[in-house]
Amino acid sequence: MRSQTVQQLAQQALASQTFTRGTGVPRRPFGRAAESVSLLCLGGWHAVARPALEKTDESESIRLMHAAIDLGVDFFDNAWEYHDGYAEEAMGRALAIDGKRKQVFLMTKNCERDYAGSLRNLEQSLRRLQTDYLDLWQFHELSYDNDPEWLFERGAVRAAVEAQQAGKVRYIGFTGHKDPRIHLKALGMPHAWDACQMPINVMDSQYRSFLNQVVPVCHEKHVAAIGMKSFGGGWPRGRVLENMNVGAADLLGFALSQPVTSQVVGLTTMEQLQFAVEVARSIPMPEEAQNALMQQVRVEAGDGRYESFKSTNEHDGPHHRRQHEFALARP
Repeated sequence: MRSQTVQQLAQQALASQTFTRGTGVPRRPFGRAAESVSLLCLGGWHAVARPALEKTDESESIRLMHAAIDLGVDFFDNAWEYHDGYAEEAMGRALAIDGKRKQVFLMTKNCERDYAGSLRNLEQSLRRLQTDYLDLWQFHELSYDNDPEWLFERGAVRAAVEAQQAGKVRYIGFTGHKDPRIHLKALGMPHAWDACQMPINVMDSQYRSFLNQVVPVCHEKHVAAIGMKSFGGGWPRGRVLENMNVGAADLLGFALSQPVTSQVVGLTTMEQLQFAVEVARSIPMPEEAQNALMQQVRVEAGDGRYESFKSTNEHDGPHHRRQHEFALARP
């Protein structure tokens, strides 16, 4: 269940909310910074056109990104490795139209752990995204216990700080989906992080919980807590809804009701975008409903069956597997 501390932090987050004018989408303060971002963050991996999602026309992806901005979703997510760089390229083309870049808080992720590789990632991301600065640059996928040390020992953090001083990066953060202990180790390193991204969903609340273990530390350190994997990883599949009789609105509503700055949501269609916006407008989910939902999924949540990104290496990215000299996942 949610800890008493998380409940109190959620109340504080709701009290600090403002709303995007004309759309009703909630906004929350970005950590210690004197600005806010939309509670919904558009996931860059899903937003771009690609055959795997039966989307072959990039213009549809651009239309989705522009519609998100119009609806008040101004926090955009991406990563250097998404679709071998195509995700950043497509987003860059979308944001180059009619000055859209100035209307979003743009985040992408660095996949390297060393100094030279990090600077190379940054320049490639800036070029692809057609921008001269990033609002937030995050170290992607801290999945292994020694990843936090590598960021410092191999010079990645030094590269990020230099980029920040040069005006190419405004804020610095890190992400990961594997284990709360790794996040806590990174948060304890000698750097004043601006953001920390992690799984936040009803399953997480009861299994190796980032919500209960990491989010309170983020708030204590004034670090923006960014959620992801609202549905336990991917848009809810039939088995989730059938086996547990839980609707997508319940799952997303729960995630958005937690004390996060923003929740990255993978959206591939206009219908999904409109759905997510409507859920965001309707939060918070009452405390009694949250408790009932956690009780309803207690068995499934307790053994991690819907969060295999925590308990297996099936979801570890190929780039990071190579860094650690691990075999690539089976196709």
